[in-house]
Amino acid sequence: MRPEDLLLPTPSGVCCKTGGFYIDPTRPVDRALITHGHSDHARAGHGAVLATQETLDIMRLRYGEDFAGATQAIRYGETVTLNGVTATFYPAGHVLGSAQIAVERNGCRIVASGDYKDVRDPTCTPFELVRGDVFITEATFGLPVFRHPDPDAEIAKLLHSVSLFPERAHLVGAYSLGKAQRVIALIRKAGYREPIYLHGAMETLSRYYISRGIDLGDLRPVRDVKKQDLGGTITLCPPSALKDVWSRRFPDPVTAYASGWMRVRARARQSLVQLPLVISDHADWDGLRDTIIATGAGEIWVTHGQEDALVHWCGLQGLKARPLDIVGYGDEDEADGTSDKGEAENPA
Repeated sequence: MRPEDLLLPTPSGVCCKTGGFYIDPTRPVDRALITHGHSDHARAGHGAVLATQETLDIMRLRYGEDFAGATQAIRYGETVTLNGVTATFYPAGHVLGSAQIAVERNGCRIVASGDYKDVRDPTCTPFELVRGDVFITEATFGLPVFRHPDPDAEIAKLLHSVSLFPERAHLVGAYSLGKAQRVIALIRKAGYREPIYLHGAMETLSRYYISRGIDLGDLRPVRDVKKQDLGGTITLCPPSALKDVWSRRFPDPVTAYASGWMRVRARARQSLVQLPLVISDHADWDGLRDTIIATGAGEIWVTHGQEDALVHWCGLQGLKARPLDIVGYGDEDEADGTSDKGEAENPA
């Protein structure tokens, strides 16, 4: 069976005509298999959604109870059969509940990774390598310049600044789903036991992470804290809030931004960030290459990001590769870090 007869890239996403479903469709469809809860992959309005319980919960928190006509939860390692096509979910290591989806029929296996990272993260199940004939990979950081440093070392920079400037508040811009909770967990791992304050857009998802057994320590809403009491504190907020009038409520704030894009100094300067923290929830250049080789796939499809560079590298390795050119992915998370509707609607 040819891979194109199993999964077909379309403007609406990757489609399995035989199975009657799409993976991470960019418009409402009858049946959607969703890899994770970021809004460029998880949209409302589908007839039926199959995803991990965490992803379904996150979609419900963001879009409301009626975000889909019907929902079905699936566990990691579990397989469902849809019109003779099997789909198995495996951990992707991106955010809580994120999954790779292995689609198989007549001996042909295609693994759709969604977004993924191959480094450990205390806030989600680690990435699991899945072998297949075709690997569908992201390429958000698909350039050699993007080699992510040790996240513990980045957090050490933040805590050093807090100790160096005890009279100043520290604002850390981080995306509200996944990145914020990972940054908090890394701060706790480094031994910081003081309360960490949250912008209103961070509260709901952080509470959800805690409900799923993720230890984030003492978290408090910042809305009721007086300006004079915020010196020496750490507050997590959406990246957009760093430049908003909201930030003026803090005493002489040090602005930090946790993102893989902070590897590019021009990005940090453009964002008016004083303390760039290179912390990413996506695989870096080395992670992408190592994962592609380890899957054993003879053909690579690249969904979004720096497609051309990664496709070129695959060709140099003797791998057949193609960009899928699907519009609509990468519009959230580290693509711009500000597109969560909840962040705009909840400015506290």
